[in-house]
Amino acid sequence: MDIQSIGVVGAGQMGNGIAHVMALAGFDVIITDISQDALDAAIANISKNIDRQVSRGKISQDEKDAAMARIRTTLTLTDIGPSDLIIEAATERETVKQAIFEDLLPHLLPHTILTSNTSSISITRLASRTDRPEKFMGFHFMNPVPVMQLVELIRGIATNEDTYNACLKVVEKIGKTAASAEDFPAFIVNRILMPMINEAVYTLYEGVGNVRSIDESMKLGANHPMGPLELADFIGLDTCLAIMNVLHDGLADTKYRPCPLLTKYVEAGWLGRKTQRGFYDYRGEVPVPTR
Repeated sequence: MDIQSIGVVGAGQMGNGIAHVMALAGFDVIITDISQDALDAAIANISKNIDRQVSRGKISQDEKDAAMARIRTTLTLTDIGPSDLIIEAATERETVKQAIFEDLLPHLLPHTILTSNTSSISITRLASRTDRPEKFMGFHFMNPVPVMQLVELIRGIATNEDTYNACLKVVEKIGKTAASAEDFPAFIVNRILMPMINEAVYTLYEGVGNVRSIDESMKLGANHPMGPLELADFIGLDTCLAIMNVLHDGLADTKYRPCPLLTKYVEAGWLGRKTQRGFYDYRGEVPVPTR
């Protein structure tokens, strides 16, 4: 199957990043969201981020103009139904994702492939609620999408080889590398990354180190480009907690129990960069540890 048109559900950070790389690679893209403000912000962000690539000489102004011309937006979810490939990048709540796919089903083409950018939810379970589990898979981008080179491709139990190969070709066309993952909680990257972040929060919770010493230790001692608590703020503490809960519930192992301090920060609404406070306070000129 030759994929030409791509529908993206969700105009947030992940959705606009996905639209950005797809349009630059020559795909026709339509983004849908429930908020016109979110759609407008997505277009502005994509334009700004591609401008950065132009200024660095990575692409030409003509390539930027062509990419922007390939992107359309709509408030009507069903408008994306006739796409060859749909990538759902809505909030990390299973009920929301199920409702989106349910609304889309009557409007899809027979060959339309459905995918989810979920970072942890069961692909098999999502697929089972649709009329095409064999044409459904996980298409998990890393954040920020234009910069990060990896895409996890996750087969559900029913995903067929044609669907996998079609998605693999898309990953290759956008110049990224695919990692094939089986459909178990949190897949590969988050199965390894989130327990590390959760352990860093436990290290803080138990007073072994403070925010700055924990992050500096991992940056200088393990050569990580970003400390685990800084990274958690970047990802969003609510997302980290949601993935830890998926791991804990799905694998029934106490080693995945979310740290109570992580839960407390989420309850406070201190979700990281997006709310200006998390393990660091971002309201001033320089981020300041909150603990």
